[in-house]
Amino acid sequence: MDGGSGASAVQPMDPRSRRARIVVPLVIAGLSMIGPFSIDSPFPAFGRMAAEFDVSTTQMQLVVTSYLLAFAVMSIFHGPLSDAVGRKPMLTWGVGVYALASLATAFAPTFGWLLFFRVLQGLSAGAGVIVSRTVIRDLFEGKIAQRLMSRVAMIFGIAPAVAPIVAGGLLQIGDWPLIFVFQAGFGLFLIVLVLIALPETHPPERRTALRVGAILRSMLRVTRSAAVWRLSLASGLVFGGSFLYIGGAALVVEGLLGLGELDYWQFFVPMIGGMVVGAWISGRAAGLITGRRLVSYGLAFCLAMAVLSIVIAALPAAQSLPWAIVGPSLVMLGTGMAYPTLQLMLLDVYPAARGATVSFATFLTLVINAVAAATVTPLAARSLLGLALTAFVMVALGALSWARHVVLERRIP
Repeated sequence: MDGGSGASAVQPMDPRSRRARIVVPLVIAGLSMIGPFSIDSPFPAFGRMAAEFDVSTTQMQLVVTSYLLAFAVMSIFHGPLSDAVGRKPMLTWGVGVYALASLATAFAPTFGWLLFFRVLQGLSAGAGVIVSRTVIRDLFEGKIAQRLMSRVAMIFGIAPAVAPIVAGGLLQIGDWPLIFVFQAGFGLFLIVLVLIALPETHPPERRTALRVGAILRSMLRVTRSAAVWRLSLASGLVFGGSFLYIGGAALVVEGLLGLGELDYWQFFVPMIGGMVVGAWISGRAAGLITGRRLVSYGLAFCLAMAVLSIVIAALPAAQSLPWAIVGPSLVMLGTGMAYPTLQLMLLDVYPAARGATVSFATFLTLVINAVAAATVTPLAARSLLGLALTAFVMVALGALSWARHVVLERRIP
């Protein structure tokens, strides 16, 4: 647990201040947006990229998978390193490398080099996504932390909807490299915000030793926790049920629905709208009902909507919008209700190793999503019914993991 002297070293922040209510959530949400924005923004350009590099649609899925796998591998280290060197150094250096990798991706001469630089993007992007989540819990507790985490989730949820819209607009004034130049500029903008607006929330007296052995021991302690596994699987699998549609957006939008590069917003806006509404409900519920009950309600709603998705997908009307997206959007609403509180629960399992905990949870989620994007999604996305059935299985497994956690936690005095 955190020592008393360490806790006093963090400058307290008035949760009613403008900085706490607006500035810090905006910066953290921007850092969290790097992940989904980097995944979704290339989708409208897949056709042009495939033609230029003379690769198939299936091979283009590697643009997603290579990024996700690299993100997953490095995510194990970002959190423990931030526990050792501090939050701001990890954020600035990580996002800096991401910006350089994005610029290099824009000028990739071959498909192999493109995938190499996407791997470099994935290796560095996790610093912003992972480390930023610990900052809110470093600063705030209880219902204030839940409200701010929900606010971050609402802003973060906009990224997958905005990314293809921005990319589609950029393709009207230039070719696909412009998308990655934009990502590089976004990374530089975030570095400036971190340096100016974000406090260091993990001072030297609270840090772990910057030694390989100490970092590995911290990670080993986290991975031995059954509670961390249960909470990580619950959030990862339930989110993965929605990510099937996000990771396979190009296959669904252009393949199954027959839409074009400017039509991705019709697919993403309703889904992300569901996530944003769910996160808003989570914030409003803070202090009114327990976090455990809120997660249970959210996951129960997810499961019911996953069943509804199967029913809708079996109907002829589901082969066109808006019916094709009704079920997944409602599943995302339930995910938004549960996800912020699940993240806070994870961060509270080991308060002295929050970075390591969120790293492991992110790693597990990304592995699930990367494997699904590479192997499951291409098969499931042959039909909307196949996607709905696969999403139901993932959501059901996540809900079972949460139910198991609730039963075991009730036995603890």
